[in-house]
Amino acid sequence: MDKKLAYLNVVLASCLWGIIGIFVSNLYELGLSSIQIVSIRVLSTALILILYVVFRNQKSLKINLSHSWYFVGTGIVSFSLFNWCLFNTIQMTSVSIATILLYTAPAFVTIISRVVFKELLTTKKFLSLLLTFIGCSLVIGIFQNSNTAISFNGLIMGLGSGFFYALYSIFGKIALVKYDSLTVTLYTFIFASIVVTPLSELWEIAHLFKHVEIWLNIIGIGFLSTVIAFTLYTKALNTIEASRASIIATIEPVVASIVGFIVFQEELNFWQYIGIIMVITAIILVRDSKIDV
Repeated sequence: MDKKLAYLNVVLASCLWGIIGIFVSNLYELGLSSIQIVSIRVLSTALILILYVVFRNQKSLKINLSHSWYFVGTGIVSFSLFNWCLFNTIQMTSVSIATILLYTAPAFVTIISRVVFKELLTTKKFLSLLLTFIGCSLVIGIFQNSNTAISFNGLIMGLGSGFFYALYSIFGKIALVKYDSLTVTLYTFIFASIVVTPLSELWEIAHLFKHVEIWLNIIGIGFLSTVIAFTLYTKALNTIEASRASIIATIEPVVASIVGFIVFQEELNFWQYIGIIMVITAIILVRDSKIDV
């Protein structure tokens, strides 16, 4: 894949992740809990991908059982645990603190990639990480509230969400050595579904599934913001470094803020605009792969 197309894939994936708040908010209003929404996300994604590969690309179903640890890594260790940590952080602290701690992920990816993949920790990457971290902080408004106290457990859970979120890029890149992006995405959500679904007690809200509205939001969260998004992102990892992809993906909170402004009439202030500019600058900086210093 051409590098420009790979970068575009990451940006598109991030935009699709950024609009997930629309579907999540609607599902909350319908009476679902956090773990039930996560379960619906992974289960619907797994079912959509299984149907696709059965009818269009059956060879993507074939894996070597000895490689199952790849998908334990992407589906259980990464996706399931990052969601669990994230929701706990929100409960212990606030959405703002939880979000900014989640976006420590690029730093974890860059450090781990340096060890695992021998990727260079260049000046550009360091500056991009700094701009991204400050930019995300401004976008979510964390510096505007002086009363944002955080407990030690909240901090550990928040950093855990960033760490486990980062591991998707690491395990995903390892899995792509043996399998294509469709297979990696498929088994990520099969393994995640196996773990999350039994914990969600979805059967207790079975009566809600008779409404068309819930199915429209399931399509949104499962197909648009998960199937397409993760397929685009995983495919891009074939071409570009995991650290670069992770930094570019931090456009997600920017998109989420814009969605909040347009859909939920949430106001953007001066510092949030500055934060958006900083994140976009970081993406442009890390995208330039011709000269690394």
